[in-house]
Amino acid sequence: MHTHQTVDFVRKKGAEYGACAQRQMSIMEALDLLDNVVDESDPDVDFPNSYHAYQTAEGIRRAHPDKDWFQLVGLLHDMGKILALAGEPQWAVVGDTFPVGCRVQESVVFSDSTFHDNPDTKTPLYNTQYGIYQPHCGLANVLMSWGHDEYMYQVMKFNNFALPQEAFYMIRFHSFYPWHTGGDYMHLCSNEDLRMLAWVKEFNKFDLYTKCEDLPDVTQLKPYYQSLIDKYCPGQLCW
Repeated sequence: MHTHQTVDFVRKKGAEYGACAQRQMSIMEALDLLDNVVDESDPDVDFPNSYHAYQTAEGIRRAHPDKDWFQLVGLLHDMGKILALAGEPQWAVVGDTFPVGCRVQESVVFSDSTFHDNPDTKTPLYNTQYGIYQPHCGLANVLMSWGHDEYMYQVMKFNNFALPQEAFYMIRFHSFYPWHTGGDYMHLCSNEDLRMLAWVKEFNKFDLYTKCEDLPDVTQLKPYYQSLIDKYCPGQLCW
């Protein structure tokens, strides 16, 4: 991931998938596809990601029974991992995300030892604090390493999901650990990013701490979550 995620690569993948012209299917059909995906980067999960989706959603439901949109985010958050089934390598699907086009910050895991073969390290502009960006330009204007977060965000945006802005932030940046956990890249953040950070942190608790081998009864849970899908993102969607 640290070798191949470059500005050019991210732009290429954004153009390839941003039009959401790969296929059409419903949320539940996409969730079923997650049964075929195991995230090789996650040491806490060795079962299909559809179960983790329900575990996360149910954890949020217990803590936030009044926020059905937040519960749905739990179900949706890793759905972009179906990229792995489209032939994308794991390093272009999973793993902690980070901005490209500027200097890698210290809280990026193994930042001091795994970027030496990345072509962007040869471009001086990309190795300054701000790189190709302006101070406090906002994360919406930053190129993030390509993976399931950005892909699912693009799907949500393209299909006009009727969810609040907080939901879009949670999906797009939940793997951006150097920001929401490491505290780095604040020099690129807008006031809106800082306001949303608390929501991303709140989501992260359920993403991390609901994983267990006690698998949920999906048959029992499906009708409830289908009702949320019908409310916020119904029908056949473009992916």
